[in-house]
Amino acid sequence: MAQMLTPHMLKAENQAFAGTKGVSTENKCCGFTPGFLDRETGAVYCSCWADGRPAPFHALDGLPDHLIRERDPGGHITAIKAGVIAGFIRQGHFYTREQAAHCLD
Repeated sequence: MAQMLTPHMLKAENQAFAGTKGVSTENKCCGFTPGFLDRETGAVYCSCWADGRPAPFHALDGLPDHLIRERDPGGHITAIKAGVIAGFIRQGHFYTREQAAHCLD
């Protein structure tokens, strides 16, 4: 069973992919932007701040309400629905962190 995505999980993924194109700081030069894929529906979402501006890394606060499962007392998202994964969008296609990490561009 898939786990809900949390800020802690995002941090762990960034550490696991450090130094590869599987993190935003390493793949921006290749045209990747951070995003999320809902594996259940196939919907892809760009990473945005709560006000809708594009975020330069994976930010949960801009995701639509139907993906949100938990918030902290300040209203920040602490978990999103299981089956949503962080990855990257380039030229209209979603790439997992693993796929982006192995991109040769």
